[in-house]
Amino acid sequence: MSVVTKADQVAPVDLITVTIDGTEVQVPKGTLAIRAAEMIGIAIPRFCDHPLLDPVGACRQCMVEVPDMGNGRGMPKPQASCTLECAPGMQIKTQLTSPVADKAQTGMLEFLLINHPLDCPICDKGGECPLQNQAMSNGRGESRYEGVKRTFPKPVAISAQILLDRERCIQCARCTRFSEQISGDPFIALVERGALQQVGEYAKQPYDSYFSGNVVQICPVGALTSAAYRFQSRPFDLVSTDSTCEHCASGCSLRVDHRHFQVKRRLAGEKPEVNEEWNCDKGRFGFVSARGDDRITRPLIREDGALRVASWPEAIDAAVAGLAAAGNSIGVLTGGRLTVENAYGYSKFARAVLGTNSIDFRSRPTGADEAAFLATHVAGRTLADAVTYADLETAGHVVLAGFEPEDESPLVFLRLRKAVRKKGLKVTAIAPFASAGSAKLAATLVPTVPGDEVAALRALTLEPGAVVMVGERLALVPGALDAAAEVAAAAGARLAWVPRRAGDRGAIEAGCLPGLLPGGRPLADTAARVDVATAWEIEGLPAEPGLDATAMLAAASAGDLRALVVAGLEPADFADAAAVRAGLENAGFVVSLESRLSEVTERADVVFPVALIEEHAGTFLNWEHRPGTVNTVIKQANAPMTDLRVLAALADGLGRPLGIRTPKQALAELTELGTWPQPLVDPQPLVEPQPLVEPVETPKKRTRRASAAAQTRVSTSSTIDSGEATVKLATWRQLIDGGRGQDNEEAMAATARPSVARVGPALAGVLGVADGDQVAVGGEAGWYSLPVAITPGMVEGTVWVPQNSPGTPLGELGLVAGVDVTLSVGGAE
Repeated sequence: MSVVTKADQVAPVDLITVTIDGTEVQVPKGTLAIRAAEMIGIAIPRFCDHPLLDPVGACRQCMVEVPDMGNGRGMPKPQASCTLECAPGMQIKTQLTSPVADKAQTGMLEFLLINHPLDCPICDKGGECPLQNQAMSNGRGESRYEGVKRTFPKPVAISAQILLDRERCIQCARCTRFSEQISGDPFIALVERGALQQVGEYAKQPYDSYFSGNVVQICPVGALTSAAYRFQSRPFDLVSTDSTCEHCASGCSLRVDHRHFQVKRRLAGEKPEVNEEWNCDKGRFGFVSARGDDRITRPLIREDGALRVASWPEAIDAAVAGLAAAGNSIGVLTGGRLTVENAYGYSKFARAVLGTNSIDFRSRPTGADEAAFLATHVAGRTLADAVTYADLETAGHVVLAGFEPEDESPLVFLRLRKAVRKKGLKVTAIAPFASAGSAKLAATLVPTVPGDEVAALRALTLEPGAVVMVGERLALVPGALDAAAEVAAAAGARLAWVPRRAGDRGAIEAGCLPGLLPGGRPLADTAARVDVATAWEIEGLPAEPGLDATAMLAAASAGDLRALVVAGLEPADFADAAAVRAGLENAGFVVSLESRLSEVTERADVVFPVALIEEHAGTFLNWEHRPGTVNTVIKQANAPMTDLRVLAALADGLGRPLGIRTPKQALAELTELGTWPQPLVDPQPLVEPQPLVEPVETPKKRTRRASAAAQTRVSTSSTIDSGEATVKLATWRQLIDGGRGQDNEEAMAATARPSVARVGPALAGVLGVADGDQVAVGGEAGWYSLPVAITPGMVEGTVWVPQNSPGTPLGELGLVAGVDVTLSVGGAE
């Protein structure tokens, strides 16, 4: 069955001719007059108009004269060009050629300024304010108004993050339209009439949207500001740098503004093919996590059971000695924070320097068949043959399996919502309940108990050209990833894998998997190993199967793996946090490359400080396989070293030079390697992880245990109130959760969705609980106490709790989606 291609979906454009200020221009039928003027370089002043929002004509600033509507008759009064569609033969005069249009625009500006306060010297928008700019270019030289201006108490917090100065508002409705049309969070609206009109909020529902920061950016005046940036700087004091967001795999473009060697704010960059002009609050505000006292600025080595500050040469020598003593009994855990260049450095370091294939980027719960799926359907692909954001708008039908886009890839959610609104896209969600995001997408729910996704996928009816989007969580269901691929292929649909972290897609291409070499080359293929070894100018690559992340930690815990090199991970992110800690505790030697003190550094023998995202350059690959450039924002002497430079120094010390030290060198080498042109074969089977043994207590390890108990945020009491049921656990991570990358941004954290235990009405009835009642969720390892949220339509026999929100780090209890848990009435005592 053939697949519908992009070329098949291109429709012919119906052009019409209009005349603007005496210049003829051809535009597509339905083009707004304000857009037609832009095509020939004429800027009509405006406030309410935004190219990604529906036209509303609220501010009346963009008035033009229409002497001929195309039928020989003119319009008697000036018209708002942002709502006026061009007609064949229409003649339009802007402020440049029409005194009528110029007078109308000048009058509107004077009207808007009547009650606008003179806050410019203290307003965050001062210096980049459209009202300021257009008052200077299109307004009167001085005001004729001598009355008393309207005032309000200021500011009003419409959420913990968004602050409103009502007297500055010009009622353009950009914010309310964004909330309703783009994000689907209509928690704010224009209320009252006339001079009393203002932005209002729902009394019982604050504006806790994942995308609330966008209303600050698109506000044409300083009416909306953020708690994070308010009074921090003036726009003309900032230095701006384009970059790419490091949080999720959406690949959003950012504008990063800094002053005095510190990032002050981040704004959504313009990248029409990816994030258009939007981004999520996590990407906008979550950049201050390393501003606490836990920032590592100098190397640390363990001496007499405690970490102490060391010089770089001393730390390098200590790490080299420990790694050399371990031979090739070493595992490399890279995590998901790395750029492509740094990930490639780890891949080459593991194989060419350490002589091991035990390398894995997956610091999360994984499934047994995920590596084979990634090798067959993800690795070695290019943007040319991948599903893109544009494809989502033309797909007609998108299926979501093991994937909650609003939480796990928010810009995918916005693009899907746009397609639903504009093109009637059909969305199907295979999930235990219709989430808030699914409701905004008008998605058809296929109620599915966790673990039954394979049957749900095989029961789907798909059309050619449809898109099946699978998340990393689907790997926890045996056979589900393969089922998704088979169903898509059989129907002529397309398959897209969407990871949660920004570095995951690039890590696969860099070869940060035990069965894959860079460029999607299978380790099991002798020719692929020879190809890479030749490019790296070494005698050969290790052919022995490597361990995945879980197996490495289990082997380290059992004493079978002598050393670990860790780039950055959190034990609570794994399926079993205790097993991760045991592996780190009992590894013979641990080298940690981190920017902040963490549970890993507490158990490491040598700690190297590495650069933050704003302190180095690189590249992220998003879920489409589209590269996004990361530029150095903070440029200073003695800047922190990148992971790549630290690895190169270690390689030199081990006598096997890495051959690359800079991101430019690493990317050039990986690009020259290219993707593997031969058919992919199944990767070598991974060594199955062994059951964890009781850790051997040593004097050195005993000193590291002090903080382990403090990290456990659960009750291990078995005293539970009467009334309980054994149910399946459903879970995923919410966008704003307990992740350390969001630390130190209290206003954003306050907008996080509350941690609740979601159950269906029938299960709630059996337990005898109502909304807000406390229940305990857990098992033998411990319990979490949460309020109940009764969710209509939820599949019965299931409870959903957030995976890693404050109060619910499920890895502490060894809980993942699909396992049986006990749900008990009342909280844990």
